[in-house]
Amino acid sequence: METESEPYVRLASLRQLHQVMADMNTARSLADTLQCVADGAVNALGYEMAAVNLVRPDGDLVVAAFSGNSAAEALITGRVGSRDAWERRLGMGECWGDLVFIPHTEGWVLDDDDVPQWFTDGPAPRFEDEWHPSDRLFAPMYTPGAPGGSRGELLGVISVDRPRNGRLPGAWGREALQMYAFQAAIAISNARLRSNMQRALVRLEREQQALRASEESFRQAFEYAPSGMAIAELGGEQHGRILRTNDALCRLLGRPASAMRRYAFSDLVHPEDIGTLLRTSAEGGRAELRLGRRDGSYVWVSLRNSVVADAADGPRFLLTHVEDIEERKRRELQLAHRASHDSLTGLPNSAELRSRLAARLCRRPAHALESLDAAYGHPSAFDGPTGHGFDFAPGAETYDGYDHHVHTVAPEGEQDDGAKGLAVLFCDLDGFKSINDRFGHNAGDAVLIEVARRLSQGVRDGDTVARLGGDEFVILADGLGRADAQDLAVRLRNEIIQPIRTEGRAVRVGASFGIGWAHCGMTADEVLKSADERMYVEKRSRPKQHRRAG
Repeated sequence: METESEPYVRLASLRQLHQVMADMNTARSLADTLQCVADGAVNALGYEMAAVNLVRPDGDLVVAAFSGNSAAEALITGRVGSRDAWERRLGMGECWGDLVFIPHTEGWVLDDDDVPQWFTDGPAPRFEDEWHPSDRLFAPMYTPGAPGGSRGELLGVISVDRPRNGRLPGAWGREALQMYAFQAAIAISNARLRSNMQRALVRLEREQQALRASEESFRQAFEYAPSGMAIAELGGEQHGRILRTNDALCRLLGRPASAMRRYAFSDLVHPEDIGTLLRTSAEGGRAELRLGRRDGSYVWVSLRNSVVADAADGPRFLLTHVEDIEERKRRELQLAHRASHDSLTGLPNSAELRSRLAARLCRRPAHALESLDAAYGHPSAFDGPTGHGFDFAPGAETYDGYDHHVHTVAPEGEQDDGAKGLAVLFCDLDGFKSINDRFGHNAGDAVLIEVARRLSQGVRDGDTVARLGGDEFVILADGLGRADAQDLAVRLRNEIIQPIRTEGRAVRVGASFGIGWAHCGMTADEVLKSADERMYVEKRSRPKQHRRAG
């Protein structure tokens, strides 16, 4: 039976227990919460020692907090017991509700397992309800379960040893320990949640700091890059619209940043380069093209694209690096011009002339070559590199009837039949060698330069005047009839024979012209040869003239 003082003792214990539970739920960290649980079992529930064994992520249990005996605390705190050993303990002994009591008569089988434990000294009990030094009492802690009373996963185990009154816990003591373990599980779960949230917040803050540092680093790299940088929209109706530019790009194009935001790159690119821009892919795309300056001029640039991706929404912006390559392009164009033009007169050279002429010609197909072979009894002179077949001259797209090649036709016979074709005028200067011999090469060079100028001024825009070599020039004039070509030759000859001043004297040269016609099926050399032969025919047909140069 209860004594008269026991209800007052219980009331005081309950008050102390409520205070301990309040301390558990207001602890600042998980470690403080665990220590509060261990201290409460000693201070509020009246056990001499208590340990909190917490389940680790790998399933084993570690002694996370201890209270009541400093020697034992130093001995077992931080040590780990396997999950299998703990499952064996919780599955044997007597079940007092959720509590597990293993009396000394059974507990001896656990002495050699790996669960951290301590041993207390004391006399053997004299009465049945006295605590034996080898008795064990465990209060499992489970995570809050689903509605309906089912318990959740094992969170940990509170181990207690020897109540201070020396007696086994009665009904009230068991209920108090079981309730305490339930509240401790809630407090530990909440502490873990808070700890995880705090770690997540710390990690988020660090990530945000790193992001801010990265953004600042990108901003500085973008703003102060020595070459042009731009951010443009990617996709949608306003694809390519410029959102942001750095100072280098604004200086390169002579436009303020506020004005640049009104444009897309397609608005600034040279009309001839719009196809190049459209063919440039967004990811890793590269292109060399011309962008318009504020003063109306254009500058050659190299564009290199990359995508600035958003982790949530996918690719969002296009980062474009713009490098000024005007000087390199100028050198390239100069080298290309030198390779294709005569260094003295600046006219297209022999190689460039043949390239332009070949671009207008296509080779005869097999059926036409077979007809020629049948007519002449030998393989046609117009065979391609592989014999009979369908071959194209360099630069020609197709033969007639295929794609967009315009088949070259020419007047037939000696009379003007109204046909228009590509006339090839072969020009050879008469009397040039004597100028070189009498007055030197400088005078001869001056004559060639002046003849080149007069020829260039005497033809239409789009016609080609080339220097074949020495004192030989060639004019390509498309869309002429036979009479038109003859008139052109006369006009050019009249220009050439006018006096040319060089080194303080006036000299004269004559000119002989041969007119040939380009036909598809001929090579460029064959066309030039036909015009050259016409020129010699003309020379032989003219009466000899004894003209003295100078």
